[in-house]
Amino acid sequence: MAEGKLAVILGGGNGIGAATARLMKSRGWRVAVADLSLPDAQKLANELDSPAYGIDVSDLQGVEALASEIEEHHGPVQSLVVCAAMFQERYAPDAFPMDVFSKILRVNIEGTFFANRVFGTRMAKRGSGSIVNVASVNGLKSSPTHAYGPSKAAVINITRNLAGQWGRSGVRVNSVSPGATLVARVLARPPGRYSADIENQLALGRRIQPEEVAEGIEFLASDRASAITGIDLPIDAGSLTASGWTLYGGVPPSIAEVG
Repeated sequence: MAEGKLAVILGGGNGIGAATARLMKSRGWRVAVADLSLPDAQKLANELDSPAYGIDVSDLQGVEALASEIEEHHGPVQSLVVCAAMFQERYAPDAFPMDVFSKILRVNIEGTFFANRVFGTRMAKRGSGSIVNVASVNGLKSSPTHAYGPSKAAVINITRNLAGQWGRSGVRVNSVSPGATLVARVLARPPGRYSADIENQLALGRRIQPEEVAEGIEFLASDRASAITGIDLPIDAGSLTASGWTLYGGVPPSIAEVG
C-alpha cells in the first residue's frame, strides 16, 4: 500500500486518468484530481473525497500555481501522473488545420514538459518522487495521427530525458503507451473511425479497459517499481506484437477455437 502518499492526477476527470485516480485511492494513495474541466474533476473528487482543481497544462504559470496550492494545503506531492492530452480527428497532411496541429503539440508536448518540470523539480529538491506520463502506441509506430502520434513520441523522449536528469536526485520518471482503450470518447465515435476488425489486429484479440492501463500506471508510480526509471511500458493488448504478423496473415486464432 502507498500509506497515504499524495498523487496528483492531471487529466484525472475522465477516462484513463479517472480510472487511475480510483485505483490509486483504493491502494492507499491520497489523490488530487486536476482537469481542464473542473466539473469533471469535482465530480470524481466528490466520489473519492479528494480535492479537485481546474488546470490547463499548457499554461506554465497555471501549473506552477497549481503545484504551490496543492503542496500548501495537502503537503508534498510524491507522485505525478500526466494523463492530460489533446486528441485529433483524422486529417490528410495537406488538409490539417495548422492551428489545431499547433494546439495539439502545445498541450501534449509543452503541457507534459511543464507538468514534469514544475512537480519534478520540487521532488528532486526533496530527494524523492515518481512521475508517470501517459504516451501512446501511436508514438511508437506509423499512424495517420500526424500531430497526436509525434506528440506522444515526444512524451516518451521527455520521459527518458528527465529520468536521466533526476535519477541521482531520487526521482523516477516513466511512461505508459496505451493502445485501443475503451474510454468514453472512443466508445462515442461513429462506425468507421477505426478498422472494423480492430480486435483481429491485436494479439489478445480484444481492446483494453481503462482500469488495465491504470494498473500499469499505479505500479510504476509505486515503490514496487523502485528500480525502474526511464522506460515506456506499452499497454496495448498486443498491438505492437500483432503488427509484425500482418504479412503472414495475422496472429493465429485460439487453440481452443481451432479444436
